[in-house]
Amino acid sequence: MRLPLILTLCALPAGAMALDTAAGAVTVTKVAGGLEQPWGVAALPSGALLVTERDGRLVLVEDGRGARVVGTPRVSARGQGGLLDITLARNFATTRTLFLTYSKPQQGGSGTAMAAAELSADGRRLENLRDLFVSAPGGSGGRHYGSRVVEAPDGTLYVTIGDRGDRPSAQDRALHNGSIVRVNRDGTVPADNPFVGQDGVLPEIWSYGHRNPQGAGLDADGTLWTAEHGARGGDEVNRIAKGANYGWPVISYGVHYSGARIGEGMAQDGMEQPAMYWDPSIAPSGLLVYQGDMFPEWRGDMFVGSLKFDYIARVKMSGDSAREVEQIQGAETGRVRDIVEDSDGSILFISVAEGAVYRITR
Repeated sequence: MRLPLILTLCALPAGAMALDTAAGAVTVTKVAGGLEQPWGVAALPSGALLVTERDGRLVLVEDGRGARVVGTPRVSARGQGGLLDITLARNFATTRTLFLTYSKPQQGGSGTAMAAAELSADGRRLENLRDLFVSAPGGSGGRHYGSRVVEAPDGTLYVTIGDRGDRPSAQDRALHNGSIVRVNRDGTVPADNPFVGQDGVLPEIWSYGHRNPQGAGLDADGTLWTAEHGARGGDEVNRIAKGANYGWPVISYGVHYSGARIGEGMAQDGMEQPAMYWDPSIAPSGLLVYQGDMFPEWRGDMFVGSLKFDYIARVKMSGDSAREVEQIQGAETGRVRDIVEDSDGSILFISVAEGAVYRITR
């Protein structure tokens, strides 16, 4: 039974495990266990971690133990919904601000939302919780919420939103479904968003035609990349451009689960091609473009977690294209949900199958 405030996590293992990679053997250490449906992880400057659990809990992990953080938003923990991503503000050290995405209860259903709050000095509560973005009513279904939040170098915030299972809505810019939105740190709309002032188009939209982008991260140039679930085949990595249409459900490299053709084929004028795609689908989730010093041979490479095949894909990027070059796999990489870089250059990832967070080091 879960305690109301203090959670007992598994103790740190006596020894770490070795995992073979193209860069040589790396060390994989469990830093938290006993979690229930963990979804997002953020590393605090103190060395502690914050981990979201999909049913609505936020857990502070410190010295092998977990404490529940109070003050989280009320979530619609139905289907794929719940408390989802967590990202620290770039100026967290001075402001204690963090961002959360979650499925917000709405009349007739729920929609993807992004909130900001300040973490108390002891890490046990969120203060001044406020929504910065709430999607137009997303529908009654419990799937395809997205949902990552990424802070750009200019301080604006990108939030990824899935089509909520309503495929045509991803082409309807009067809805937020199937889009990536961009807002300021106070929730207002940046004046240079691509559709500001256009009748019938929601001004928060940055790009559209997305199915379900569950991974997002910035490269060294500050360009946003996403990993997106296809249907049967056609999982994509996309390099996100301002105002671009990524085609769903008009074009796709996958097919419907019934085997039927999707839309009008694999290409159409005015719609972007993916940087790469997977067929069969790997069910991609968290995405990291590595920029640290611990693994210099990986600097600039993308890492994407696979929920389906239980591995971490290492992807090489070149311009607008990308290709998978390695599958990092071991007993610990079961259903990888999130993957982030810590300040020392180590890599943290969530294994949903293990209910755990692991750290990759030399």
